[in-house]
Amino acid sequence: MPKISYQTEHQGSQRRPPASSATRVLLACGITAGPLYLLVSYAQAFLRPGFDAAHNDLSVLANGDLGWMQTTNLILTGALTLLTAVGFRRALNPGRGATWGPVLVGIYGAGLVGAGIFTADPMNGFPQGAPPGPPTSGSLHGFLHFVTAGIGFAAFIAACCVMARRFYTSENRRLGAFSLATGILFLAAFVGIASGSTSAVIVLSFTAAVVLAWTWLAITAAHLRRSQPLPPTVRTS
Repeated sequence: MPKISYQTEHQGSQRRPPASSATRVLLACGITAGPLYLLVSYAQAFLRPGFDAAHNDLSVLANGDLGWMQTTNLILTGALTLLTAVGFRRALNPGRGATWGPVLVGIYGAGLVGAGIFTADPMNGFPQGAPPGPPTSGSLHGFLHFVTAGIGFAAFIAACCVMARRFYTSENRRLGAFSLATGILFLAAFVGIASGSTSAVIVLSFTAAVVLAWTWLAITAAHLRRSQPLPPTVRTS
């Protein structure tokens, strides 16, 4: 009887997927999050009346009758980013940036979730009927949206710098340079949008920075995913 029990446990352990398989799944979340966010956001931007991509930030899509779509989009992609942070931790450990890189990416994901929970105030004529320009008196949820998103964006910028140092000094100098450039450009665009300006140059620059941020996350997650060994092939007779 003890012998049979040992063999059963041994066979069960052989069927259990290796740790790298879970890591690859977690990192795949980072590859998926950006395209999902951009697809849902820009589908609404083109289809919802009154939205002007040159003067409206994508966050204001959370207003109006169909605002639940952008709210869900922010929360879902934020959750995927949180899972990506776990994948970063597993893939980077041990080594430079193995602690702060994943933590900062996780804070960015949490900031996206918070930005989805707390809706941005209507502005610049969206949704239809909203007055032109910024809101004259901001609401509490609008303030919390700005705070949670701002914390997330600051964490993202710091994450780019941490990962730039790791990649540039140990693994991939091109990815290190791309990480640093992404952090710098996103910082510049965020400062512009945080100033309250609604000029087309500022809004479109920030929108481009958001696309760049998701691109960085996808490329970095894909790079780390490639470093994970594939699970062994199971042969069946």
